[in-house]
Amino acid sequence: MIRSYPKTPLVGVGVLTFNSEQKILLVQRGNEPAKSLWSLPGGLVELGERVRDAGIREVKEECNIDIEPLDVISVVDLILQDSDGKIKYHYVLIDYLAKFISGELRPQSDVIAAEWFSQQQLAELDIPEVTREVIEKAFRMGLE
Repeated sequence: MIRSYPKTPLVGVGVLTFNSEQKILLVQRGNEPAKSLWSLPGGLVELGERVRDAGIREVKEECNIDIEPLDVISVVDLILQDSDGKIKYHYVLIDYLAKFISGELRPQSDVIAAEWFSQQQLAELDIPEVTREVIEKAFRMGLE
């Protein structure tokens, strides 16, 4: 799938997963956009796949854990232009709140690292602004 300079927007899912200690799961991205930055696990929705199921699959593929999606936190437009003003990336991202069910956290597929973070630790991390806004919204909603 061509992700850069797409002809139409791509639909993706991000998953803000929390554990019993109210820590959230972040991954360090291995690919562009946002390579090496900390972000929510997630990826593109496959043809015929429900968004909720895509979130479950992506977290399993990237982090080796099972989750239970609870609710949609937000829908975000991520549109990035190149230096000539052309649209290089255009994603419509549906972000879910989810809880950890089981598994041993281990980075896999296209992520460099996967770790649990407390709300206080987030200030120290290099997180894209759009992702930081989703995380802050989730904490305002209250992790349940």
